[in-house]
Amino acid sequence: MHILAGDIGGTKTICALFSAETGPHAPLVEVTFPSGQYDSLEAVIRAFLAEHPATIEAACFGVAGPVVEGRAEITNLPWVIEAQQIGAEIGGAAVFLINDLKAVAQAVPFLEPDDVATLNQGEPAAGGSIGVIAPGTGLGEAFLTWDKGRYRAHPSEGGHSSFAPTTSTEAGLLEYLLEQHHHVSYERVCSGLGIPNIYRYFRDRVFKQETPSVAAQLAAAPDPTPVIVRGALNPAGPCPVCAATLDCFLGIFGSEAGNLALKVLATGGIYLGGGIPPRLLPQLRGERFLNAMRNKGRFSDLMERVPVHVILNAKTGLYGAAAYAMMHL
Repeated sequence: MHILAGDIGGTKTICALFSAETGPHAPLVEVTFPSGQYDSLEAVIRAFLAEHPATIEAACFGVAGPVVEGRAEITNLPWVIEAQQIGAEIGGAAVFLINDLKAVAQAVPFLEPDDVATLNQGEPAAGGSIGVIAPGTGLGEAFLTWDKGRYRAHPSEGGHSSFAPTTSTEAGLLEYLLEQHHHVSYERVCSGLGIPNIYRYFRDRVFKQETPSVAAQLAAAPDPTPVIVRGALNPAGPCPVCAATLDCFLGIFGSEAGNLALKVLATGGIYLGGGIPPRLLPQLRGERFLNAMRNKGRFSDLMERVPVHVILNAKTGLYGAAAYAMMHL
């Protein structure tokens, strides 16, 4: 009897088999499929099980999109996934669909030392709540609470809460964005989608000019965020607009990580997930991020005791899906 787990995204889908005996951090077999070459998740599962036959006891899939009553539509894919249909495909086993960030959160208790980089050792409290904040294309947030001897993950849409400036520069950024949007969320300023918004603010309102080489790269790039980050970190001479953008992003990211820590009382730690933090690890080790996180007035001392870790393992979501299925055996 095996656990079938999957991490489903617009570009790739990972399927793996696990056993309850070896746990959710040790896949028995794992295959990555190009999502766009299949018309459904059922087709991927059929291809996977044809190569790796197994009797499935339970299955769980982390999906990049909202899950409502066992049904999910995948962002950037024309797939509609229904737990009942997947169950029929794998012989009637129980099937769970969970949001991809909830899957990442569920894996946190099973992460090993090499899976994370520690920014602040802190003083973790046994059974303390844990927060997960993940800037990637968007901004995902989730949290875990201790429940009957184990951690249970909970989804959140905290990334869409209203952006609250903490500096005069951030106040100017908010004013700038409110001219374009009725609502400015943290996702608009703390994600891969948000970094270009910060850049445009500094270009248009602060520096009122642009580095020509960066402007040329931005004009040709399908995704401006990597260009801005490279410009900020250019060892031959950082672009001033890019450098200001990255500094502002780190401050906003730290501030929202601290907000999440306060809201869930994350004495068990804050984990930074998503695609951006591993790429900015040296910058996150600097003072900007942690100082912004700790800038919570009378609760600054509490913030200093909160452990902070960056998730480095790109397969964390897969492990979390397996862990979720094992919890429901």
